[in-house]
Amino acid sequence: MPKRSSHQLLRYRMTQIIVVLALVPGCDSTPANSNGPGPLIVYCAHDALYSAPILERFRRETGIELTVRYDSEATKSLGLVNQLIREKDSPVCDVFWNNQVLGTTDLIRHDVLIPYRGSGWKRIPSQFKDTEGYWTGFAARLRVWIVNTESLAATDEAIEQAQTNDLSRMAIARPLFGTTLTHYCLLWHADRGQSLRRWHADTRRRGLLEVAGNATVKNLVARGTCRLGWTDTDDYFVAIDAGQPVGMRPVRLADNKTICLPNSVGIVRGTQQLEVARQLVDFLLSAETELALARSPSRQIPLGPVDETQLTDDVQQLRKWARHGMSLDGLADSRSACLEWLKVEYDR
Repeated sequence: MPKRSSHQLLRYRMTQIIVVLALVPGCDSTPANSNGPGPLIVYCAHDALYSAPILERFRRETGIELTVRYDSEATKSLGLVNQLIREKDSPVCDVFWNNQVLGTTDLIRHDVLIPYRGSGWKRIPSQFKDTEGYWTGFAARLRVWIVNTESLAATDEAIEQAQTNDLSRMAIARPLFGTTLTHYCLLWHADRGQSLRRWHADTRRRGLLEVAGNATVKNLVARGTCRLGWTDTDDYFVAIDAGQPVGMRPVRLADNKTICLPNSVGIVRGTQQLEVARQLVDFLLSAETELALARSPSRQIPLGPVDETQLTDDVQQLRKWARHGMSLDGLADSRSACLEWLKVEYDR
């Protein structure tokens, strides 16, 4: 598996920070054309470190100015989802780039998005997009088991055995936000939460450690405080690039399905710049954008057809697992029910 040197990573991150500052509202020294419609407003829940270079490339290639609002790390993408719902009657945003899917599907229930099935939608497999075109997925992460290889083998058998008794050295993020919430919603969807409720109560009774986020899970496992946990592939690769002793296996659900969590994009109802919004959506759903995100340190997984010779070995392996990803369409009701149950659980 290829590794990046600390010098390469530092140079990459410094470059991205400069680009991020260029895209933060108020930091663009070029005023919008007073005679034009103004910049396209983008709400973006994907990490600015990786999303800002993509949006800057769009601006550079098209000449279309953007104003980008990023989410708060504390609330993950849920903060922007709630903001869009609050703004429904007086929309501010034109395009929503979410770092996952289920929050985006909730916007359909609130009539916040409009459908678009353009060239980008057509190249993405059916299990990773809305059939009507209200959202389309791209550049995915996988939910994975991360293990400390100094204390546990990175095999399905060893991971299964490690879950049988004491769980005080297994960690997951609290499932109220982010990809762990999506993970829980998929478990809920299987049988309307019956199995999930039992599993949740049992694992907490056996000492399961719940922490602030996936990065914290990664840190605990990497330094050996925990033997294993759930995280996402982008966090796993942070540990790999730092030379830490970790391995991974995909989390699998019924019928050997994996949990493949794409970014998603949708157009906000009420936009006054529909054609420009569609242009950005097709740009984000292009093979070029998926390859750029695959080449970033987060190694995000292209979902549509790409030139696979441009993918590293680790991304090619992730792509094989992602092909078995569970369908994310039609989960809005499960998300709503699961989130309501979790709010009660954590208010006790």
